[in-house]
Amino acid sequence: MGIVFMDRWRARREGIAGAQPDDAGTGEGIGELLAECELLRGQADEAGVALDDTPASLAALDQLLPRWRDDPDASEWLGNDAGLYLGTVIVRTVPGAAWRVWPGGRPTLLLPGGRELDVVGLGHSWATDGTPELAVAYAEAEED
Repeated sequence: MGIVFMDRWRARREGIAGAQPDDAGTGEGIGELLAECELLRGQADEAGVALDDTPASLAALDQLLPRWRDDPDASEWLGNDAGLYLGTVIVRTVPGAAWRVWPGGRPTLLLPGGRELDVVGLGHSWATDGTPELAVAYAEAEED
């Protein structure tokens, strides 16, 4: 996937196989790793946007000028961070939402209604195309 901390985590978990998500990776530890979002937090800070893990911060991110779209590498990394930040906000504010990490290291969210959400995929779409807006993706997850 190209996310350094996920590569390290995956290396520690080597030998796990199968098509089931790794429920051992859904606790606080993995949640804290996924919440780092260093590049996104830097971009937001430069723009004066406070990322306080609330839905309002997602709406503020949606208003940023997408200067990163001129750099495909930055867009790729920012997409990862945006998806992980979206997931962090959902896990911290939607009761019953939880991280699921698949054996290959792909993090997704399990929503209270049972639907699984590919937040990293949503983050990549947001970073490259501007859609879906992060606040809209959050609202849809909240309704689940």
